[in-house]
Amino acid sequence: MTAAALGAKVRGWWLRPEPLARVAVLRTIVYLYVPLDLYIRTAQVVPHAYGSSELYKPVKLLRLLHQPSPAPWFAQSLRVLIIAASLVAATGMLRRVAGWIVAVAYLDWACLAMSYGKVDHDHLAIVIAVLVLPTVADASWRTTDRSEAAGWALRWIEIGVVATYFLAAYAKVRFGGWHWITGATFAWAVVRRGTDLATPLLHHPLVLLLAQWGLFILEVLTPVLLFVRQRWRTLGVLTLLSFHVMTWLTITINFAPLMACLFVFLPLERLAAVVTRAASSLTTSRSPAAPARQG
Repeated sequence: MTAAALGAKVRGWWLRPEPLARVAVLRTIVYLYVPLDLYIRTAQVVPHAYGSSELYKPVKLLRLLHQPSPAPWFAQSLRVLIIAASLVAATGMLRRVAGWIVAVAYLDWACLAMSYGKVDHDHLAIVIAVLVLPTVADASWRTTDRSEAAGWALRWIEIGVVATYFLAAYAKVRFGGWHWITGATFAWAVVRRGTDLATPLLHHPLVLLLAQWGLFILEVLTPVLLFVRQRWRTLGVLTLLSFHVMTWLTITINFAPLMACLFVFLPLERLAAVVTRAASSLTTSRSPAAPARQG
């Protein structure tokens, strides 16, 4: 294969036209989740703003911008701005303006949340999502068209999701060694923060060991989602969502921002079609009947 042919193939994959309605539904999901994230996963920004600035160790982006530790008024105002802009963007109104406000403000918020000693890898995909969604301004739930712009945006989010899982598997081996997979990692997690549902598993170490291997293999295989047919994508999403639900039920760790972005692999345009048809039928049934013609 020549370089030109390879380049055309890669470009065709990156810019493969995708349904605009899928972008619109995903946009609603992401922008409705973002305000929740300010209280579920990154709520520490506001209390840290009231704490000592000595605890603030900005991530590289904030260091490049020379952004100081957030003052309480700044953290509170930033949260209000993100919530307001996200709710507007979720409705599809002011798609570019509200979207770019969310992109800049939420990126800053997420960086601030990670600047106090702990970086959560589950925010990679949703940060990418808020950065690329404003680039598709003509997407709506009623649209039946496809576009390269939609494909480009969706592909970035898909890669963000896959990278989160694959790099997590790499990090396990790089920093924890193969002992992360062959040792008592899950047993330690259950002892440390296990729920009543998980505690009985301590009597079945083989189950926990197999679960560690299963998780590692699942994370390594996630790049396959980028290339398989829709039925396999759906199966993969259901498997990953089930894993996250079990993680929350057993050791109370949630990956909500990553779960919100997993929907990028589903044919959300089908949901849009069902909802818009139902809305049209409801509108038609409520409209007054036309007067009978005389004569």
